[in-house]
Amino acid sequence: MGKLSTVITHLHTLAGPSVMLLYPLYASVVAIESTSKLDDEQWLAYWILYSFLTLMEMLLQPLLQWIPIWYDLKLAIVAWLVLPQFRGAAFIYEKFVREKLITKYGARYFRDTSPPPAKVNVKPSED
Repeated sequence: MGKLSTVITHLHTLAGPSVMLLYPLYASVVAIESTSKLDDEQWLAYWILYSFLTLMEMLLQPLLQWIPIWYDLKLAIVAWLVLPQFRGAAFIYEKFVREKLITKYGARYFRDTSPPPAKVNVKPSED
């Protein structure tokens, strides 16, 4: 039972960085390279919410250390934010964050006024 417990502990330790960082990093790169705006919104919203969660976790660390299941709870919340079946990050952003920002600052601050990106012509190298 000792070896099984050790393996489960190591898998549990790897689950956090895999779910919270590695998969979102990969999916963000794929989203940047795709033409769809929907996946861009999901992953930008994820990074905003993950940053906020990490900041709150740092500030509330003295309290959170007394909650024995905090890491598991955080892993479940982040999994809901990350998994494409749920699109939790986009949902939270649309329903709460965006609504509060527009209410406070108005929609004019959130319109895209930047010029379109310049088209880059890349010539294939002649070797």
